[in-house]
Amino acid sequence: MSIKTILVSQPKPEGEKSPYYDLAEKFKLKIDFRSFIQVEGVSAQDFRAQRINLAEQTAIIFTSKTAVDHFFRISEETRFTVPDTMKYFCISEAIALYLQKYVAYRKRKIFHGKQTIEELAELMKKHKTEKYLLPCTDILRDKIPEVLEGQKLNFTKAVLYKTVAADLSDLEDVYYDLLVFFSPGGIESLFKNFPDFKQNDTLIAAFGPTTANAVLKNNLRLDLHAPQPNMPSMTAAIAHLIKEQSKKK
Repeated sequence: MSIKTILVSQPKPEGEKSPYYDLAEKFKLKIDFRSFIQVEGVSAQDFRAQRINLAEQTAIIFTSKTAVDHFFRISEETRFTVPDTMKYFCISEAIALYLQKYVAYRKRKIFHGKQTIEELAELMKKHKTEKYLLPCTDILRDKIPEVLEGQKLNFTKAVLYKTVAADLSDLEDVYYDLLVFFSPGGIESLFKNFPDFKQNDTLIAAFGPTTANAVLKNNLRLDLHAPQPNMPSMTAAIAHLIKEQSKKK
């Protein structure tokens, strides 16, 4: 079958430039964007049930902008005044700069890696005496705490937000040639919204090994898996698939 319609299970890209827009123009595709999951903050009551004393923490580990937002939200809701001495360790420079929304940006207390938890943990090794707080979701990847534990860092996980299935009921009678997933949560949302979902001729693409495993565990056919050495991005993988299909015609 030829691919003409694609549903990407992520929010629509901001701005006018995106590899997906280039892909749509090049191959005359209809590409829609819809987040299959949404984030909900835990209540102050649920946070208190975790018995975490924020006043004991001397540093915060931020792995996403969402974590930043919910840390300062829960601080406000629990009437915790974040001290000026607090240190912040961010997984990327973009997240470090995002912190300016909440704190005065001082280089002496804000540190960042390039993009991975391994790089950030190497930086944190120089600050081994800190008591770290890791604001996170209820479905935090095992890799992050494993890396921190491997460096023997003193950290406490704080679940400040949860990932839940979005309401997709309006898509019940809408069909796409290709569904693109980026997380196991997206697959879970698909079946929560449509328990009787049958793949039939619909192609499924997955980004990353955990997403690919979730596709297979749910007895779905995995038609496209990225990244690959010759396909580093999802858009590159989709372009490759379309070209391969055109050769078979």
